[in-house]
Amino acid sequence: MQTKSVNFYSLRYSDVRTYLFAAAFIAGNMVLPQLFHLVPNGGIIWLPIYFFTLVGAYKYGWRVGLLTAVLSPLANSLLFGMPAMGSLPAILIKSVLLATAAWIAAGRFRKASLPLLAAVILFYQCFGTLAEWALCGSLYDALQDFRMGIPGMLLQLVGGYFFINLLIRKQL
Repeated sequence: MQTKSVNFYSLRYSDVRTYLFAAAFIAGNMVLPQLFHLVPNGGIIWLPIYFFTLVGAYKYGWRVGLLTAVLSPLANSLLFGMPAMGSLPAILIKSVLLATAAWIAAGRFRKASLPLLAAVILFYQCFGTLAEWALCGSLYDALQDFRMGIPGMLLQLVGGYFFINLLIRKQL
C-alpha cells in the first residue's frame, strides 16, 4: 500500500479545534464500544475504546490524543459501566501509551503507513500489558488482549490506516 505524507497537527490547548476534534473522537470512542458490546465479548475481542484515540493522536497531536485517551474510558465507565472500574487503570495506561506512541510516530516519520501503525499498536499493547501485569499480578489476565484482542488490533491497524488517510485526503 502506498504511504501518504501526514499533514501533522499539534494543536494547542488554547485552540478551540483541539476540543472540537477531541469531542468528536471521544464521541466515536463512546459509540463504537456500544456497538461492539452488542456482540458477546465484543469489547474484549474488538478493543473499540482505542480506535479513535489512535486516529486523533496520530493526526491531530498529543493534546487531542491525551484528551481522547483519558476522557473516553472515563466517560464510558461513568455513563455505561464499561469498562468496569477495576479494569479502568489498565485501559487508561494503554490509552495514554497509544496516544503518545501515535503522536511520536506521526511527528517523527510524517506519514501514515501500515508498518508504522503496527509498531504503534504493538508498542502500546506490549508496554500496556506489562503495566497491567504489574497492576493485577496475573500475567494470564494481562495477556488478554493478545489472547482475544487480535481482531481488535487488526481493526486498529487497517481501519486506523484508512481513517487517518481519509482525513489526510480531506485535509481536515
